[in-house]
Amino acid sequence: METIKIIETDKRLEVHKANISGSEIHMAMLNNTTFRDVAMKNVKIVDANLSDIEIKEAQLGGAYIHGIDLPPKGHPAYIEGARQRPLRFEDCNLNGSTITNCDLSNVEISNCNIKGLKINGVLVEDLLK
Repeated sequence: METIKIIETDKRLEVHKANISGSEIHMAMLNNTTFRDVAMKNVKIVDANLSDIEIKEAQLGGAYIHGIDLPPKGHPAYIEGARQRPLRFEDCNLNGSTITNCDLSNVEISNCNIKGLKINGVLVEDLLK
């Protein structure tokens, strides 16, 4: 497979029906980029600003989402006193998912099927009776 290098330049890419598996993108600005009808299995996004990202009609089975927070002290993008903006999940099937060691303070759950939902091993349905 041919390797194409794009280094320190401003370019707009249009990629259609292409196999770019194994590509690496480092220190790149991808603001306002759209990925449509793509296979991105086993993609890793590390040390990225994904503020205002929208993921719609995507299959995320087996996804591992972790370390979500603002940049830590010492990171170039760290801002003293900054607060994480809330995330929003709508019309998502999270059946069987696990949320571990997360700050869920001030989280609101509404119009959701909570059958079998447990918090620290306690059924929420039992708490609401």
